[in-house]
Amino acid sequence: MKGPEHVKPGMVLINRKRLLSMIPLSDKSIYNMEKRGEFPKRIALTTRNVAWDLDEVTAWVNERKASGSQAIRPGQTVVAA
Repeated sequence: MKGPEHVKPGMVLINRKRLLSMIPLSDKSIYNMEKRGEFPKRIALTTRNVAWDLDEVTAWVNERKASGSQAIRPGQTVVAA
């Protein structure tokens, strides 16, 4: 059986339930952000089970905290001041 290539030794993986308890967004919102490259990619453990790297999710949250700016909505045009 072939395992995920990008699982590092010591990596802590979280399941969807834990992810959604940490990130107050819908499953669909997270999926769409992943597709746009705006959220850490899920790791396919099996054909029916996925997980996320806890370090990547934590780094994503910390980036949001540090930015202090409002998130950009898809399709929204940003005008530089």
